[in-house]
Amino acid sequence: MAAPGGRGPIARSGVENIMPDHVQSNWTGVALVCRKCSKRVGGGFGPDGRLPLAKALRALGNRRKGRKADFGVVETPCLKLCPKGRVVAIDARSPERWLLVKPGTAIDTVAARLGLTGAGVEDGLLDR
Repeated sequence: MAAPGGRGPIARSGVENIMPDHVQSNWTGVALVCRKCSKRVGGGFGPDGRLPLAKALRALGNRRKGRKADFGVVETPCLKLCPKGRVVAIDARSPERWLLVKPGTAIDTVAARLGLTGAGVEDGLLDR
């Protein structure tokens, strides 16, 4: 590779840019939520009943995104269950038990059943 201006190769320090093989996260749990079920139901969660399940669950945490959040909520493609009028949610710690969540169910109840903990859930700060 030539240096800018074409004056020969770029000098390297001998140390390659090493990519880490893992990163830390603040997650205490992970919930998987079917994106297709959420779209079919069209909301029904949160204080005003207009939020999708995944968004309402994320709002319970410390309001940080990605790996800095208290817990992870991952929307998945269709889980091939498709219950009528419900959303499929899975606690990643117990994948053998899938929850079928009805719109209008209190979001703190759903979070507790999914094993999601965090500052917002533990302190009862659910109507931010």
